[in-house]
Amino acid sequence: MEYVTLNNGVKMPKEGFGVFQVPDPAQCEQAVLDAIASGYRLIDTAAAYMNEEAVGEAIAKCGVPREELFITTKLWVQDAGYEEAKKAIRTSLDKLGLDYLDLYLIHQPMGDYVGAYRAMEEAYKEGTLKAIGVCNFYPARLADLCETVDVIPAVNQVELHPFFQQENALALMNEYGVIPEAWGPFAEGNHGIFTYPVLSKIGEKYGKSAAQVALRWNVQRGVVVIPKSVHKDRMKQNIAIWDFKLSDEDMAKIAELDLGHSEIVNHDDPAFTKMLHSLKVHD
Repeated sequence: MEYVTLNNGVKMPKEGFGVFQVPDPAQCEQAVLDAIASGYRLIDTAAAYMNEEAVGEAIAKCGVPREELFITTKLWVQDAGYEEAKKAIRTSLDKLGLDYLDLYLIHQPMGDYVGAYRAMEEAYKEGTLKAIGVCNFYPARLADLCETVDVIPAVNQVELHPFFQQENALALMNEYGVIPEAWGPFAEGNHGIFTYPVLSKIGEKYGKSAAQVALRWNVQRGVVVIPKSVHKDRMKQNIAIWDFKLSDEDMAKIAELDLGHSEIVNHDDPAFTKMLHSLKVHD
């Protein structure tokens, strides 16, 4: 596994394991145990995934020293505020059974996220959070936050895959020293990505699958990837991307696949915003 050094000196694995849409506790716990056994050290969860306790159980049972793991969780919209965020950080730590988090992210740029970020800055300075960042902050929103806060976000987790490449967003993150992290690196299975001809043909040269090519393409752009699978064989395939390198020609062919927009979510849609605000992670 290779690591990237965040803007505060913390080292983060360049590939991790995500547990989005794995709400069943037993299945989630087993998936995290399998992922750690397969070599993953970055585990990415969120309050909104409703599985922090299961992730915590796996961490406790996995046999890998805590300092070798990199645990990320996220603040939900419901808790976007200064006091609310302070409480939410403690809740996540308790559910995960941890005394610190390696990375804590604002899940959506909604509600009083600046107030929440102030609480995160305090927890960061206290050492409870080793690094802080954001998710789904498009360029203008990210620039505004970076110009407002004391601690520049270490990470911005956004949708990044061959069909939505966000080169302008990556350029801005680079300007501020923010590491991009990809959610949905497989476009959530859209576009037939696992058998997409361009990706499959490139993969044939290296004895790799279309999925492995998609992941490798992102990491060669400086993007951290967090693929998700509950199947151990797929987990092992997803992490087997560190023994080959795509050529400049390969990278250029994949660049041509960009549609320039998301086909998964629309953060400019008021209905989507209302829906996210309606989702509650606690009473």
